[in-house]
Amino acid sequence: MTKKLELKDHNTLFKDQKYIDQAENKKIFETACSTEEVEKIKDYTKTEEYKEKNFARTDLVINPAKACQPLGAVLAGLGFEKTLPFVQGSQGCVSYFRSHFARHFREPVPTVSSSMTEDGAVFGGMRNLIDGLENCTKMYKPEMVAVSTTCMAEVIGDDLQAFIGNARTEGVISEDFPVPFAHTPSFVGSHLTGYDSMLKAILSNLSEKATIDKEVKTEKINIIHGFDTYTGNFAETKRILDLFGADYTYLCDYSENLDSPADGDYKYYYGGTKLEDVPKAAQAQGTLSLQKYSTKKTMKYIEKKWKQSVSVSSTPIGITQTDNLIKTISEMTGLPIPEELKLERGRIVDAMTDSHTYVHGKRVAMAGDPDLLLGLISFCLEVGIEPVHVVCTNGDKKFLEEAETLLASSPYGLDAKVYIGKDLWHLRSLLFTDPVDFVIGSTHMKFNAKDADIPLVRIGFPIFDRHHMHRYPIIGYQGTLNVLTQIVNTLLDNLDKDAAGFNFDVVR
Repeated sequence: MTKKLELKDHNTLFKDQKYIDQAENKKIFETACSTEEVEKIKDYTKTEEYKEKNFARTDLVINPAKACQPLGAVLAGLGFEKTLPFVQGSQGCVSYFRSHFARHFREPVPTVSSSMTEDGAVFGGMRNLIDGLENCTKMYKPEMVAVSTTCMAEVIGDDLQAFIGNARTEGVISEDFPVPFAHTPSFVGSHLTGYDSMLKAILSNLSEKATIDKEVKTEKINIIHGFDTYTGNFAETKRILDLFGADYTYLCDYSENLDSPADGDYKYYYGGTKLEDVPKAAQAQGTLSLQKYSTKKTMKYIEKKWKQSVSVSSTPIGITQTDNLIKTISEMTGLPIPEELKLERGRIVDAMTDSHTYVHGKRVAMAGDPDLLLGLISFCLEVGIEPVHVVCTNGDKKFLEEAETLLASSPYGLDAKVYIGKDLWHLRSLLFTDPVDFVIGSTHMKFNAKDADIPLVRIGFPIFDRHHMHRYPIIGYQGTLNVLTQIVNTLLDNLDKDAAGFNFDVVR
C-alpha cells in the first residue's frame, strides 16, 4: 500500500516538536535574551514613558505607512493602453514594485528594469537605458514606454531626457515613439508623488505633440482616480457616470490591467486609456480628480495648459463626500441627478440606521494616505464613530489643517489628533496609552492590532493577507455600504469572540 504523502505548509509545519526544539537551540547558540526579558521589554513599550521616547526620535523610521515614488510611477504607467512601465534602476527595486502589486491585486504586473548594477552606479546608466529600450520594445511590442527612476539613477544624476534622445539618435526607438519620463527618487516624497509626476509626464508628452486646438471644447469630461488600488472603484465610478448618461474619458485606467480574466490566453496589456484619447481629453470641458493629494502637479498642468475647469476632492466615502461627487458631476455635465442614485442614497442612509447601535461611540485609530483618510474620517463622523488617532506618514501641513477642520466640525471628532510624518510604530504607542476599539489600515497594521488585541478593518494599500477586497468599491453610495458592512461585521465578530455564554446571541 502506497504511503500517503503529507505536505505541511509553514502554518502547521513549525508546530512540530523538532522545529520547536530547533528554535530553542538556536536561542542558546545566539545567546538570545530570555523569554522573561523579552516580555519585560514588550511591556515597557506599552508605557507612557516609552511613548515619549518613541515620539522623540527624529533619525529613525519604523514601518512607515507609505511606499516610494517609482512604485506610484509604475501604477500610473499601467493605466494607458499598451504601455510598458520601465524603471531606470536595479532589478531588485523593480521586483519589489511588481511583487507589491502582484500580492495586492493577485495579478501579474508587466514592468521592466534597465538592470543597473555597480558599473551603472559609478559611470551612469545611459547604456542600460538604451539597451533596455531596444530589448523591451522588440520583445513586448508596447506602443508607449513610461520611464521612471530609482535612487541609484537619481544619486548618480542620470539625465533621462538626454539618454532617451540618444536612444532615438541610435535608431533604437523612432522619433515619434512616445517615451514619457519622470524623475522619481525614492528618498523624497512617496508613491503619491511618483504617481503624480508620471501621470503629468504622460499627459504632457501625448498632448503637446498633437495638433489639436485646446481652445475648442467638447461636452466630455475627464475623470482621474489618483493612486487608487481598488479596481472596484473604477467600475463604480463608470456605473455612476453611465447612469448620468455622461460622455467621459478616463485618464489613467489600470483597472483591466490589474483585474484581467483567466481565459487561457494571457496578454501583456489589458484595457487602459487609449493613447489617441489623451490629446482629445485636452478639449474636454473639465477634469474631475477623486484624489487631490496624489494629483497636485497633474491638475495644475491641466488647468494651466489645457485651460480647463478642474474639480478636486478626496476619496468619496460616505454620504457627504458622495453627495459632493454627484453634485460635481451634475454641474460639470449639466445633466440631472438620476433617480436611481437618489434611491441608492436612501438605502445607505437606511443601512447606517440599521447598524448605528453597534458603531456609534466606537473609538478608532487609522493610518493611510491623505485622501483616503479624509474620506474615512468623513464617513466615521456620519455614523458616530470617533476617530482618535489619525496617522498619515505622507501627509503635509495642508492635509493636517484640512483633517483638523473636518474633525472639529463634529462632536465625534473633538478627541482626535492628527499625526503627519509619523509611522506605525508611533501609532503602536498610542494604541496602548490611549486605547481604541478598532483600527483601520493596510495589512501592515495587523501587527499593531494583534499586539493591542483589537480588530483590524483592512482598508487601504497594500492588503496582502486577504483576497479580492480590491474588487469591491469603497467609494460612492455602494462603496459606502461596503465600508459600513465591513466595519460593523468586524465589530460584531469581535463581540461574538468576547461574548460569554449568556450574551452569545443569535440576533445582533
